[in-house]
Amino acid sequence: MREQASLRSLPDLRQRRWMPTLAAGLSILEYVRSIVRRLTALVAVLLSAIWAMQGGGTFWPAWAWLGLAIPVLVDFAAGRALRYPPGESRRVACVWAIIGVTSVILVSTWTLTHLLSGARDFWPKWALLGLLTSGSAYSLIALQDRVLVAHGRRALRARIDLLTRTRRQAVDAQAAELRRIERDLHDGAQARLVALTLSLGRAQMRVSDRPDVRRLINDAQREVQLAIAELRDLARGIVPPLLADRGLVAAVDSLAARYGAGVQADLQRGLAIALESAVYFVIAEALTNTVKHAQAKSSWVSLTDEGRFLRVLVSDDGCGGADPQGSGLAGLRARVEALDGTLTVDSPAGRGTVVTVRLPCE
Repeated sequence: MREQASLRSLPDLRQRRWMPTLAAGLSILEYVRSIVRRLTALVAVLLSAIWAMQGGGTFWPAWAWLGLAIPVLVDFAAGRALRYPPGESRRVACVWAIIGVTSVILVSTWTLTHLLSGARDFWPKWALLGLLTSGSAYSLIALQDRVLVAHGRRALRARIDLLTRTRRQAVDAQAAELRRIERDLHDGAQARLVALTLSLGRAQMRVSDRPDVRRLINDAQREVQLAIAELRDLARGIVPPLLADRGLVAAVDSLAARYGAGVQADLQRGLAIALESAVYFVIAEALTNTVKHAQAKSSWVSLTDEGRFLRVLVSDDGCGGADPQGSGLAGLRARVEALDGTLTVDSPAGRGTVVTVRLPCE
């Protein structure tokens, strides 16, 4: 095992060994470049001094200056081009660096010829035209894919924004419709069933001398009471009345009191209907899982307003070991992700469970 570990560490050791060598090589290269630049300047000055000592005349060191300037121009243009990140941009920059150096050489050669021999025809024009045309054509071809990719990214970003907006609108509309159904059940069907129970009670008092009819009325009352209980459970599962009437903080306080959990709420503003419902049911499901599986002595619920996000924390001191991919947590994650939120689970064995949810408020 020790030999295998040492073998696995060999690439790291080699990399660490070569890093100082590479850095030293780069510093030596930069030092050589500075020396070459200084030597070039020195030679140019010496040639000018020799020309001056010979008594002047035709400035023949100009051609030597041109030859000495070519490496400096190449070094300068290459340094500028290599600043671009690897890819099409760098290749285009290198092509234009070559075109620039070549153009400078051609124009300088014509200038010297014109000054020294009096030539008037600007013969580099066709070469310059060819260089500019070929460079422009290469740039258009090389950068075409990049332009298309950028256009595709903009279109994809716009599509994502549209889908995100319409999904949020659909979620909000669904939450509002569920609250309307809950109110209709509470104010309509449940109220009618309660009135029916009262009517059956009055009828039962009037047929005290008819045992068979009284028994039928008792059965009807029991069925009506079961129907009322089922409707209440259904309405509470859609939207808890306390959440609809008094808001998220009051509903979470009531929910935590039912499960014996502590609450810390730092929320001073109203939230969207869909967001309140999602937070409430996430906390309810997390506390239910704590009671069923965690074997915890205590649990806590925390609501924190972070500006653009709402952070929800449900933790306990139970046995831990919760499966983040389990059906219960997967359902919570789907509910949270429908609102562009995130859900993380930290549940080491024997150290409790922490469920953290972050939901965008805007």
